[in-house]
Amino acid sequence: MKELILIKDGEIALKGLNRRNFEDALMKNIRWRIAPLGSFEIRSAQSTIYVRPLSEEIDLDEAVERISKVFGIACFSRACIADKDMQSIQKAAVEYLKEDLESVSTFKVNAKRSDKSFPLNSPAICSQLGEYLLEQFPHLQVDVHNPELTVTVEVRDFGAYVRGGVIPGAGGIPVGTGGKAAILISGGIDSPVAAYMMAKRGVELTAIHFASPPYTSERAEEKVRQLLRRVAAYSGRIVMYTAPFSHIQEEIREKCPEELFTIIMRRMMMKISQRIAQANGCGALITGESLGQVASQTLQAIACTDAACTMPVFRPLIGMDKEEIIGISRKIDTFEISIQPYEDCCTVFTPRHPRTKPVLKFVEQAESAMDCQALIEEAVEQTKFIKIDDSFPG
Repeated sequence: MKELILIKDGEIALKGLNRRNFEDALMKNIRWRIAPLGSFEIRSAQSTIYVRPLSEEIDLDEAVERISKVFGIACFSRACIADKDMQSIQKAAVEYLKEDLESVSTFKVNAKRSDKSFPLNSPAICSQLGEYLLEQFPHLQVDVHNPELTVTVEVRDFGAYVRGGVIPGAGGIPVGTGGKAAILISGGIDSPVAAYMMAKRGVELTAIHFASPPYTSERAEEKVRQLLRRVAAYSGRIVMYTAPFSHIQEEIREKCPEELFTIIMRRMMMKISQRIAQANGCGALITGESLGQVASQTLQAIACTDAACTMPVFRPLIGMDKEEIIGISRKIDTFEISIQPYEDCCTVFTPRHPRTKPVLKFVEQAESAMDCQALIEEAVEQTKFIKIDDSFPG
C-alpha cells in the first residue's frame, strides 16, 4: 500500500502576500532534512504539503521523525493513497487502519472533498465509510464528540487519502526566513535552549564558543559540538566558531578588579562575537541569559554587557525560570549532555564576590588597563571553525 505524508503549516497561513516565500522555504528545509533517506516528491497544493516517497525501500518512520523537527509545521500525518472511488477508499481504510480500529471502541469519520467532481459530498462519504467500518469491525461504536480514533478521508485533485491520527509539528516558522544571528554557546543548559528558540523563529544560526586551554579541555569543546548537533536536528547546519580566550582571562585577572572580572569577561566576549558575527552576515547576537539567574545577569550587569556592542542582543530566556529552561532542554535532548562535568571558560577565575550592580563608567575605566583592541584582534585572528550538521547538506 502506497503511503505519503500530509503536512499542514501553522503561522505561514497568516503571512499574506509573503506566504509563498515561507512555503518555499519550508519545502526546501523538508527536502534537505529527508534527502539522506532517498528520493521524495514534495509539492504544495490546496494548503497542504505532500511528501511522497519514490521508493518502497525508504524508511518512512525515520522520515516522520525528521519532519517532526522541521520548524514551520503545525501538524502532519501519514496517509495511504486510494483511487477516487468509494470501494477503493473503504478497502484502503480497513487495510491501512486495521490495527488502530481493532484497538479502540469508538470512532468517527471526517471527510474533506476538495475535488468537487467526486460524486459524493462530504456527509455522504462519512456516512458510507462509517457504515462500512461498522460492518467490518462490529465492536466499534460511533462517537462524533469524543472518539478514540478519527478516520479522515481527503478527496483531492491528485487522489484520495485515508489517514488516522495527527502528529504535532515543531511549530514556529521555517529556518532562514528570520535572518541570521550568532549564538554565544557554552556547555551549559541555557544557551542550547536559546539557540533552539531563536531557530524556531526562523533564525539561521552561527555559533560562537570561547575556549580557555589549558584551563578547559578538549572534552569541553566536544561537549559543545554534541549540543550543537542536537540543536542542528531542528535548525539545520550550524557553523561553530571557537575563539581562544585564556589570554584575555589572564589579562583581566592581572589588571582588573576581581569583583568586575565576570562583567569585563562578558563584555570582551560580546566584542569578539560581534566581530565574528558581522564577518558572517549576522544581524544580531543571541545569549542564554535569564534575568537574575546569576550575578552577571542582573539588569545593571546586562546593561553594561550590551554597551560593549552595537548589534541587537536577543535573550529568548530572559523571563524564564530554571525549571522552564530545563523542561525545554529535556524536550530537545540536550539536558543530559549539558550536565556532563566538563567546565567551560565561564567557570575559570570566578570571583568570590562578583559585583551585581556594576556602573558602566567604572567598568570601562577598569577595562582601560588592558589593550582591549589588541586582545580582540588576537582572538579573532586565532578563531577556528567547523560545520555542525544534522541531515542538512553543505
